[in-house]
Amino acid sequence: MNNLKILISKLGCIFILSIYSCTQSPIIYHGKGDRTTEKQIYNIINTSGLSTNIGVKAVSLKSGKVLVDLNSHSLFNPASNNKIFTAIASLALLDSGYTFHTEVRHENNILYLIGGGDPDLTLSSLDSLATIVAKANLTVDQLILDDTRHDSLTYGEGWMWDEGAWWYSAPISALSVNDNCVNFVIHPGIVGEPARVSTHPQSSYYSIQNKSITVTDSTGFEKLKIDRDWQNRTNQFTITGNIMDTTSTDTIFRNIEEPTQFVGHLFREMISKKGIEIQTMRKNKTPESAQLIAIHTSRTLPNTVKNLMVESDNLTAELLTKTIGFEFDGLQGTWNNGLLQIRAFLYDSVGMDTAAFSIRDGSGVSRYNYSSPNHFIQLLTWAYNHPEIRDQFLFTLPQGGLNGTLKDRNFPETVLAKTGSLSGASNISGYIINKNDVIVFSILMNGFKGSAGPYRSLQDKIINQLSDI
Repeated sequence: MNNLKILISKLGCIFILSIYSCTQSPIIYHGKGDRTTEKQIYNIINTSGLSTNIGVKAVSLKSGKVLVDLNSHSLFNPASNNKIFTAIASLALLDSGYTFHTEVRHENNILYLIGGGDPDLTLSSLDSLATIVAKANLTVDQLILDDTRHDSLTYGEGWMWDEGAWWYSAPISALSVNDNCVNFVIHPGIVGEPARVSTHPQSSYYSIQNKSITVTDSTGFEKLKIDRDWQNRTNQFTITGNIMDTTSTDTIFRNIEEPTQFVGHLFREMISKKGIEIQTMRKNKTPESAQLIAIHTSRTLPNTVKNLMVESDNLTAELLTKTIGFEFDGLQGTWNNGLLQIRAFLYDSVGMDTAAFSIRDGSGVSRYNYSSPNHFIQLLTWAYNHPEIRDQFLFTLPQGGLNGTLKDRNFPETVLAKTGSLSGASNISGYIINKNDVIVFSILMNGFKGSAGPYRSLQDKIINQLSDI
């Protein structure tokens, strides 16, 4: 690990010194690809007027020819491009028919709600479990919440402490529902009065202070804001700012503290509405002797991975990582044993030098992740050359101009790729699938300030140029 830190430090210093020693160009080019294509890409980058650390590589899978190779071995923070590691490893290490199970068991007047690490458990599915319990005519005094399939760590290594209440940083638990978020549906109110707010799900688990004001003009306008008192780890939400009286209805998602308790409170409230009052609730492990009362089975793995990639869902990425760990450890899923298996797969099956890059979580939220365009080219090429993985993986990827994070991108539908964004980082890696060839590409950009919009536009131009080859 010390050698890895030294390697990253040296590469970073060399790269930064190279960048800032040349004031006319945003990057140092190390071209090893097709001369004509690289010249075209150089021109696109140079005429953009942007300054950023950039690595680009593109390879024809038909001929094996390297089309572009700019700083492809330099290390970058991949952001959500990290999900490419998680997605392909999940499809390779878990059976394509793999499903997640959420169970309800009963013994000695105790009801057990057991989390199976399902990233896509919905409120309606949870309510269906409550309905089955209500129809079973059980005597229930206590509800036990069992999230022990995974460890108790809810935030990954290298996640920023002040990510706050944003949906993308929802805490992780083997017992999760509704992406561990509350949906706030916002409507304008009477002028001078607060906005009208409805929430889904409704629950006593959280509280809301609505200090917003409905206004008729933009004079002194303050943007509407919904925040949770995450500093004190409470589920007290505060709504501030203004909303125009002509504004359309909008939905804003905010995460909650202690997801296991969130699911438990919701389940308890659902059961109460069906006539069963539970006196107490706590977390514990389920005894093997408890009788199965109800079970919810998720969709199969490729559908879960598709949600991961199309929606860039961080919760799904981390639950998949811990699930891989659980399946190989047999006792409990953790980030450590999940990432260990992902690295082992990348080394043993793909042939990647896992000492040359850093994977610290499944989603890419961690600031400790570092990888290069060359790493993504190697993995994406391996996946495409293995038909049992290729067809499932292509099914999961967003498609240019059509869906997910590529819906609003300015390149053709022949592009299937994963984006990745953090503050100062904008990346995209994937495939250009033309009639006569498939081009695998990776574009990583780090170190800029301000909006990522211009850098995404630069990526789009590079991809369009590659699409025309």
